[in-house]
Amino acid sequence: MNRYRNSFAGILPTVTKNIIIINGIIWLAQFVLLSRAGIDLSRQFGLHFPASSDFRFYQLVTYMFLHDPYSFSHVFFNMFAVFMFGRTLEQVWGQKRFLTYYLVTGIGAGLIQILVLYLRVQTQLPQEMFSMVDSVTVGASGAVFGILLAFGMLFPNAELFIIPFPFPIKAKWFVIGYGLLELLFGVANRSGDNVAHFAHLGGMLFGIFMILYWKNKDRRDGRFY
Repeated sequence: MNRYRNSFAGILPTVTKNIIIINGIIWLAQFVLLSRAGIDLSRQFGLHFPASSDFRFYQLVTYMFLHDPYSFSHVFFNMFAVFMFGRTLEQVWGQKRFLTYYLVTGIGAGLIQILVLYLRVQTQLPQEMFSMVDSVTVGASGAVFGILLAFGMLFPNAELFIIPFPFPIKAKWFVIGYGLLELLFGVANRSGDNVAHFAHLGGMLFGIFMILYWKNKDRRDGRFY
């Protein structure tokens, strides 16, 4: 219990710290290369639709370490969430399990994003279909939503202060509410909305699978958290 308190007080565990550092360095590289040399790393490492000639399987991993190079808030808020909640999960789970969870939920989010794009392509007009096939997905949000889901499941009654609400919200209600909003926005599919809402839900979905799998495995092995 003392180790948990010390970590939450400000000592960053190894995996959490490295995730934040790597994402920050890559975002800076994206910004510099694009603004100075016109080189867009997302063309090579962002997640493309499989029907695109630019698609590569490794993009299911690399896309989650890229962000919008002209939006510092994109990388900042994702990494802030990793800082706030990821360090607690790593302290409870350990480095290996936390890193595995982060990567699996990120990859799962990418797979759901591809599936949703595929389903939407089937119903679009030809000109709209081509723009969807050429779309590129970047960002750690899928893995971040997996982290939020895990925190809500492991610490359901933890009280969070969320701007602009002047009162604390229990983690379980925050996660449920956020998930419902993402589902609503994803189904609405508003014009001009470039947020991958279903990728966020994909991260949460794969997070549920991972946590339930580990819970059953730990029960069989006689380990409890």
